[in-house]
Amino acid sequence: MLRRRYLAAYDIRDEKRLRLVHKTMKEFGFPMQYSVFICDLDASEKITFKMKVLPLMDQRADSLVLVDLGDPSTRGLECFEFLGTSLPLPKGGPGIV
Repeated sequence: MLRRRYLAAYDIRDEKRLRLVHKTMKEFGFPMQYSVFICDLDASEKITFKMKVLPLMDQRADSLVLVDLGDPSTRGLECFEFLGTSLPLPKGGPGIV
């Protein structure tokens, strides 16, 4: 299946939910910052991701955004501009760890 690279960022208002969402996010992607991840997902993995994360959130207070960055094999560092220190981005491949 075709993979897409997503930038995922979240704002979780409760410490307990925040820890659960962060732990789950690590199953699906590479942490760039505490609440910002790069996730390489195919359509099925994206559905699984949503099914695992949504129940952990209070949808009235919390938010998560997925930004489609395109094909992970062609979207490397050129779509990111870092100020200060930065971590190397994943080269592509499986999104679910």
